[in-house]
Amino acid sequence: MTQKQPDWDTRYRAGGGALFGTAPNEYLRTSLARGRFRPATALCLADGDGRNGRWLAKRGLAVTAVDISKVATGQAHASDTKAGNGVERIVANLKDWQPEAGQTWDLVCLIYLQGPPALRRKAIETGLNALAPGGLFVLEGFAGTPDADAPLGPDDADKRFQPGDLPPLPADVMLLEETRGLVRLDEGERHAGMARVLRLTARRAA
Repeated sequence: MTQKQPDWDTRYRAGGGALFGTAPNEYLRTSLARGRFRPATALCLADGDGRNGRWLAKRGLAVTAVDISKVATGQAHASDTKAGNGVERIVANLKDWQPEAGQTWDLVCLIYLQGPPALRRKAIETGLNALAPGGLFVLEGFAGTPDADAPLGPDDADKRFQPGDLPPLPADVMLLEETRGLVRLDEGERHAGMARVLRLTARRAA
C-alpha cells in the first residue's frame, strides 16, 4: 500500500476484490510453518483487502489489521463475514498510526507496503515495537529496481527497499533471516510474475 489513499481506493474499487488473490502471502505462510512457533495474536500492517489477516484468523489467531484504504477495508470486512472470521480492522495511515500503550502481538507482518522510505521505516519500527516477548516479525516487499527479468513492482525505486532503508533492530530483537533476490510471485492479478524482493524475519527475545 502507498500513502496515497485515493489512488488505492480507486484500484481496489476497480479490482472488485481479491486484487492480490485470496491465498496468504507465501513467505508469511512458510515462515509460520517453520519450527514450533504458535502465535495466538497477530497484527497485519497494510493488510489491503484482508487475505493475510483472514488466513491468520482462520488459524485461530486474534487478528488486528491496519490499512489506509477504506475501500479495501470494506472489502475485507465483507470477505471476513462470508468466511465467518472476526478480524479487528482499522483504517489508518501507517505514517501516523500507533497501537495503544502496552499493546503487543505475538506475530506482526508487513507485506508489500509501497511508499517512500520514511513511511516504510516508520511502519517497520511500529511493527517491531509492537512485538510481544518471543514474537515474530515477518516482512516482504519489492526491492532493487525492476528490469526485464523482474518487471513486477513500482517503477519508482524510492518505493522499493534499497540498501540502507531498514531501521536498526531493537537490542532485544534478533534477525533470523534477510534475503534479497529474484522470486516468482503468484498472488492475484497485481502480483503475478517475476520480482526482486526483500524477505526478512526477526524475533523478540522471550
